[in-house]
Amino acid sequence: MRSERTEEPDTGTEPDPSAAAEQRGARRAVTLFPVLVLLAGVVGLVSPGTFSGSSEAVPYLLGVVMFCMGVTMTPQDFKGVAKRPWAVALGLVAHYIFMPGLGWLIAHALDLSPQLAAGVILVGCAPSGTASNVVTYLARGDVALSVSVATVSTVVAPLVTPPLTLLLAGEYLPVDAGSMVTDILKTVLLPVIAGLLVRLVASRLVKRALPVLPWLSALTIAVIVAVVVAGSADAIKSAAAIVLLAVVLHNGLGLALGYGAGRLARLGEPASRAMAFEVGMQNSGLAASLATAHFSPLAALPAAVFSVWHNVSGALAAAWLSRKSR
Repeated sequence: MRSERTEEPDTGTEPDPSAAAEQRGARRAVTLFPVLVLLAGVVGLVSPGTFSGSSEAVPYLLGVVMFCMGVTMTPQDFKGVAKRPWAVALGLVAHYIFMPGLGWLIAHALDLSPQLAAGVILVGCAPSGTASNVVTYLARGDVALSVSVATVSTVVAPLVTPPLTLLLAGEYLPVDAGSMVTDILKTVLLPVIAGLLVRLVASRLVKRALPVLPWLSALTIAVIVAVVVAGSADAIKSAAAIVLLAVVLHNGLGLALGYGAGRLARLGEPASRAMAFEVGMQNSGLAASLATAHFSPLAALPAAVFSVWHNVSGALAAAWLSRKSR
């Protein structure tokens, strides 16, 4: 669920009708997304047999989400990186230091089982969440910076996520970093590049489809959550409380540290809000896919819970920050 718009909402210029329609669709999708994902989780818990044998489809479903992300990208997104390399670099470093480190600390502090600990750490090692720039827009933050950080964090994920996971989660479970690199290339980078190419060669057709893409991403992530929850339905009753606590701490501290990093670097209030969401919101769909493929369905449970919670907390934080601005 990515927004193409990279300007502040109140610019004093006449809004583009197609961009406005896309934004309305993105806002509705990100608002209803937690409810949709929660319902999907309930379905997976109540009727796990419905999704038996579906775990192999998770990487392909994630590929659909990342393709949608690539389709919404424009060359302007990459120009934004060149315009503010310092701010983008700070966001990237903060994201890949704070969240993996927090995941490791929380896993130790809560004395999580090896499977859950590896899952929490893997969530922390994932790139920025696919809804982070929409939430930044709703919070009246610096959307251009948000898009730039999210873009770069996704592009470098094959080089960063596997070694970080090996370093921090290797004490809990064996980690095949080489195989993980291949999986991220296939399920993240290649679909994003394919989406970019489609945007370049069929821009008019893509613009018509843009309002639908957030909903397609939301529905696909909901299916991923249902499959992941169904795979570990028997263990959820005993582990749900501790996983929820770990996720709330992980996400909340990430939001706070991201915002604090922006303020300490004197990036300004809008940019600090963007930093908060780029650090605190993760691509939990990727984490769920990797956990299912490399660890176990139980290890994917933190990613499934994170998928729900970080959108709830992000929407609430965005509403509060937006009201504070007014």
